[in-house]
Amino acid sequence: MNTTSLPPNKAKKARKLIIALSIVIPVAVAALFKVHIEGVDLSFLPPFYAGLNGTTALLLIAALVAIKKGNVTVHQKLIQTCLAISLLFLLCYVAYHATSSPTSYGGTMKATYYFILISHILLSIAVIPVVLFTYLFAWEGNYQKHKRWTKIAFPIWLYVAVTGVIVYIMISPYYA
Repeated sequence: MNTTSLPPNKAKKARKLIIALSIVIPVAVAALFKVHIEGVDLSFLPPFYAGLNGTTALLLIAALVAIKKGNVTVHQKLIQTCLAISLLFLLCYVAYHATSSPTSYGGTMKATYYFILISHILLSIAVIPVVLFTYLFAWEGNYQKHKRWTKIAFPIWLYVAVTGVIVYIMISPYYA
């Protein structure tokens, strides 16, 4: 049974906001790649935001363990932390790429690197609405729908977090 803890008018607004964010975030990130701010050194950010990705991956697994053990409160707090970390990652990622020249991969595993990178990028776009709607369903108290969507959201979000670390490890020797 759906025991809504979010009023219907707010749920409708939340849905519209999720759709808007799912469009605006990827478009804004793509547009910001055309921006280049000179004189700002944020070269310390890639290992930091790779660490954010790794932390997100670990916390997602911990959230899964918590809910499997029936600890809803811990699960909620871990997922909220993952959302906050993901937002921080996005801000750091955009700041770094707006102030730094692109880095080319120069290793022998070029096809593997680009496969991981492209799948990471495409799924990082897809994960935005999937995770936000999954979160919204739980917030509304629609736990059946939340569980169904989690079966899609969790592996995608975990893949994006883990491959973010892998991409960093593979590209880091080529940073200027």
